[in-house]
Amino acid sequence: MRRKTAFLFLILTLVLLLTGCWNRRELNELAIAVGMGIDKQGDQFRVSIQVVDPGKAAAKKGAGGGAPATLYTEEADTIFEAIRKITTISPRRMYFSHLRICVIGESMATEGMAKSLDILSRYHQFRTDFYIVVSKGTSAEDTLKIMTPLDPIPANDLFSSLETSEENWSPSMTVTLDELISALTSEGKQPVLTGLRVIGNKEMGETNLNVQKIAPPARLQYSGLAVFRKDKLIGWLNETESRGYNLILGKVQSSVGFVACPRGGRVVTEIIRTDAAIKGSIYRGEPQINIKMQVEANVGEVECTDLDLTKVSTIYDLEKQSEEKIEDIMKSVVRKAQRSYKADIFGFGEAIHRADPKTWNSLKKNWNDEHFAELPVNIKVDFKIRRLGTIGSSFLNDIKE
Repeated sequence: MRRKTAFLFLILTLVLLLTGCWNRRELNELAIAVGMGIDKQGDQFRVSIQVVDPGKAAAKKGAGGGAPATLYTEEADTIFEAIRKITTISPRRMYFSHLRICVIGESMATEGMAKSLDILSRYHQFRTDFYIVVSKGTSAEDTLKIMTPLDPIPANDLFSSLETSEENWSPSMTVTLDELISALTSEGKQPVLTGLRVIGNKEMGETNLNVQKIAPPARLQYSGLAVFRKDKLIGWLNETESRGYNLILGKVQSSVGFVACPRGGRVVTEIIRTDAAIKGSIYRGEPQINIKMQVEANVGEVECTDLDLTKVSTIYDLEKQSEEKIEDIMKSVVRKAQRSYKADIFGFGEAIHRADPKTWNSLKKNWNDEHFAELPVNIKVDFKIRRLGTIGSSFLNDIKE
């Protein structure tokens, strides 16, 4: 009898575990959001959501008409209201767990973007591994309207392009939601985001002509870095300054640069590895920063004549020229941040905090406006050329005029 009772109890327990999922959603009931844009118009938020159409995205090019993604846009007093308001024009409820990129409009970034980030970190559907960028010279909505040729889903194209650019062209960088919030809440570092602009004919870029031509009328391009004081956009870094910023932070994975030859032409080097160390210290009661940068590179292209790359002295001269040039690039962005923006975008304050927490407590209140603006920054670059490529000296030396 006891065995039967125990067996029945076990069966009832297992039955309770076989219940279904109470909040189950079928795929055909959801609108999968892959891109999001947030603009500010007056006192209202204008939210644009790029939704993928799985059927059209999976179809081969030319198999059918219509874009594989749709853009829904609505305005409301809050971002959450605007998202829910989109259900009045979308037959499906928005699903954000596959979001790849969020574009903050330049006008809203200038006013302050903190309010737009709260829902992104609070709402359970948003993951924190999507990238955040700032539209430059246009609205976030307009950037999400541009059709892209290689990847039919623009948000996926933007996601992949940003990663590729960061890995191969140093002025760009990826920033996730967690990284942005960390910079916003830090007392010793100000946020920086990559800029995104539309090049060419914006109106034609929104049509199928943009993916049918070998030279698209409009393109999306990552351009420069946006500088913030807390959550407000205060200016931009150009391409060279953006490269200097990433060099200081040791974020350059690969890039290309050049130095001039004595008799004209250039030697182009491919950076293959970087390592930067930022150390803060207090010297005679005043803070200072020391940056040591190690760079390894290969020779990628030679436009010079009478340059013998087989000589140790030639390689040494190229290394010294490269060191000076990189130091100048790094110093230029430090000057820009100190004099024009008074914004510690490098995290020098955090380095001082690590070195001397007690002194930092007395400096942090007026750090950006007073102490950072006058902070001595010493930069030392060690540049080494590792390989010359598949040939030594260029065949240009053998071409006679």
